[in-house]
Amino acid sequence: METKIKKQVRGIVGSENCSDRSEDLFLYSYDGMNRRYLPDMVAHPSSAQEVSRLMVLANKEGFPVVPRGGGTGLTGGALPVDGGLVLTTRRMNRILEIDRDSLTAWVEPGVYNGEFQTAAATCGLFFPPDPASMEFSTLGGNTAENAGGARAVKYGVTRDYVMALEVVMPTGEIVHTGSASIKSVTGYDLTRLFVGSEGTLCVITRILLRLLPIPEAVSTMLVAFPELSTAAGAVARIMSSRVTPSTLEFMDSNAVQCVKDYLDEEIPIEVAALLLVEVDGGSSVVAEDGEFIGQVCLDAGALYVRTAREEKERDALWKARRSISPAIMKIRPLKINEDVAVPRMKIPELIEGVGDLSRKHDLIIVNFGHAGDGNVHVNLLLDPQDEEEVSRAHKAVEDLFRLVVSLGGTLSGEHGIGIAKAPYLGIELEASAVDVMRRIKRVLDPRNILNPHKTFDYQDESVKRELVHHRG
Repeated sequence: METKIKKQVRGIVGSENCSDRSEDLFLYSYDGMNRRYLPDMVAHPSSAQEVSRLMVLANKEGFPVVPRGGGTGLTGGALPVDGGLVLTTRRMNRILEIDRDSLTAWVEPGVYNGEFQTAAATCGLFFPPDPASMEFSTLGGNTAENAGGARAVKYGVTRDYVMALEVVMPTGEIVHTGSASIKSVTGYDLTRLFVGSEGTLCVITRILLRLLPIPEAVSTMLVAFPELSTAAGAVARIMSSRVTPSTLEFMDSNAVQCVKDYLDEEIPIEVAALLLVEVDGGSSVVAEDGEFIGQVCLDAGALYVRTAREEKERDALWKARRSISPAIMKIRPLKINEDVAVPRMKIPELIEGVGDLSRKHDLIIVNFGHAGDGNVHVNLLLDPQDEEEVSRAHKAVEDLFRLVVSLGGTLSGEHGIGIAKAPYLGIELEASAVDVMRRIKRVLDPRNILNPHKTFDYQDESVKRELVHHRG
């Protein structure tokens, strides 16, 4: 970026709200994918009007703009691969309104998910999407990635709670989509188009979210199994029963070993997998539903079912679950985390297939995730200094994706495509579908200014090879 352009950026957001100092650029050069690309400048606008002016400037001068929330994404969606301007939502961080009567809330994109969960709860309301990163990820980022979470099995994902948006288009127009009405079929559903678009079609500046009343009661169970296949079979039985759990989380033995220090009990050596199951609803039915699911698990071959007796015990179980991802780094210093998803009745075949891949490629693989909706996090652990092991791991990733698609599944259940999964996109999507997406992008962003070189737009073969080799 030329000096004159940087001066104009300062004129839009104020000198105190932007920087091109090397130490600041470094802070915004990476996300949860742990790859680094330095931007030329970072700006922190405070309104849709400032974002609009920045996008108009970017189109005039031809520099890329990369929107960024909390920087917790795992597929490189917020990486400034081509330099340019990183546009953060740090200063757009207000909860504008929580309406108890209409069960809705207007928020700005920089509000942290966990902060909003707490604010809604004080009003007796409930926002279901709960990604593991909710204390650090923003609602704007959650919306751009269509984030899920443990409660998705019963309550759905972020797009199911976004009713309306204020966005700035790549060419600078401020557009309002959706409606505060529960039902609205006026025109194309632009809201759902923008949710999950990974910052490539618009910059989100306000969000209208749907809320629910807080469930009256919750029952949490930890269930142990002697075999992976037995646990996977129990998941299938639970999901075909009369009771839909609010969460149904899965941990294999490797994951259990990583987090056992968080669990207030000895895990017998014969335990090969754990399920963390939760039911919620009215007090009169929760205990009954919990007992029912516990019996389903025992009938499926569970070793034991432990029900949390108090809130402290429940919190400890969830702390263990949410600590898996960082804890597995104790096994190997590098991991490749694939958030694949299959139809939930195909989970036994997926787990069996992953075991075959582990043996075929001689790799340690840790599995955990949201088994209730078929979204399993497959973690390939490796030593980055071992080039041969890294090579085997990337061959295993491609084999994994082909297995998942053969089971009717998808490459990503909630992390998005970004740049990490872009080289493999053709395994799932046919060329005609990708072409439609590309045409939408070009119409809305004719100069390819907004978050370029992501998802299907990722065409630079040399950079692609570098990312495939170094990913992790």
